[in-house]
Amino acid sequence: MRHSITVLGALTLLAASTSLASAEDVIKLGASVQLTGPQANTGRYYRDAYQLMVDKINEGGGVKVGDTSYKLELNVLDNQSDVNLSVRQYVQLISADKVNFLLGPFASNFALNDSSIAEKYQVPMVQGGGASTEIYTRNYKYIFGTLPPADDYYFSTIEMLQKLDPVPKTVALVAADDSFDVSVAKGTREHLKKAGMEVVVDQSFRDGAGEFASILSQIKSAGVDAILWSGHETDALNFIRQMKSLNVDPKSFYSFTVGVPTSDFRKALGSDANYAFGMTSWLPDESLKDKWYGDAAQFAKAYSDKFGYQPDYHAASGAADVETFVYAIEKAGSLDPKAVRDAIAQSDFDSLYAHIKYGDNGQIVLPQIVVQIQDGKLVPVYTDKILNQPQYPVPAWGKRG
Repeated sequence: MRHSITVLGALTLLAASTSLASAEDVIKLGASVQLTGPQANTGRYYRDAYQLMVDKINEGGGVKVGDTSYKLELNVLDNQSDVNLSVRQYVQLISADKVNFLLGPFASNFALNDSSIAEKYQVPMVQGGGASTEIYTRNYKYIFGTLPPADDYYFSTIEMLQKLDPVPKTVALVAADDSFDVSVAKGTREHLKKAGMEVVVDQSFRDGAGEFASILSQIKSAGVDAILWSGHETDALNFIRQMKSLNVDPKSFYSFTVGVPTSDFRKALGSDANYAFGMTSWLPDESLKDKWYGDAAQFAKAYSDKFGYQPDYHAASGAADVETFVYAIEKAGSLDPKAVRDAIAQSDFDSLYAHIKYGDNGQIVLPQIVVQIQDGKLVPVYTDKILNQPQYPVPAWGKRG
């Protein structure tokens, strides 16, 4: 009996040590993401892209650090679209859940607050959900981002407008009051001024408010040539619906920072989505290569097959965040946060999203691709040249087929 107990005890110890060794061969990535609440529709892109990328990397053998292969483990918490909860969850991920590295949330105001936790604990965060330049002007060393600067979101659009006939002269600039959209509006004013275009209506609205009658009345009275709008997707949908119901027609053009590239946007509006311009930092192009999926088109297919909806640039940037960590960990040959942070800063590799190379402030620089919904389909129309003929000027609501 004593011999059996001894053997059983030895086996128990062996199992425990094997379990411990297995746990040590895992790299934990943690994130707080909007899975419920008003921003959940976009938050899901990040959860799903993170998981898809983690699974693919693990299938390919994981992450090589020296002679050891590590599997990635993903811990995603639901911040319920609450900034304060998100901050607390990042503290939890580091202090209680003991994650090695941090992936980001959606939206600039979240990334702005959450990155302070990364900086305080000196744990690298790579995020593809916040583009506001405010995130990157605090001299933080542990925050990196794969969305281009919000200040420049409308640069390609304004450049394109200068090449169209007639060239718009007067503009209504409408932006939400959160960090990202304030940055967009600031940069857009400067780009419009350089282009010789006059901002005759310049209005902000409370993020998530959904009511635009007063602003649309001003736009209608001013008879502007173009509307440049910045906010979140739900508000963009409400803005277009209210444009139509109030019969507000800019003379030639309107564009949105978000929504237009997504299939959800087109489904929600039906034919009313036609003619809307937008922008994206990514399209699922075969020219974008990576070592796991081969190219962006194959990533997009795998994503839609698994989750039942098409990825947009949010998903692609989220996938690139995971790729960044794998690249940096293997380059550093270490799980030390500072060593990995330094390797991230020196990143220089091709991903399914873009060529990844972070600026001195930690933010990537990418041109926006101007897109338009034409006959229910998303069409790329401009980068630094006309790609496809835009449907321009935009016809009045009462004159559409």
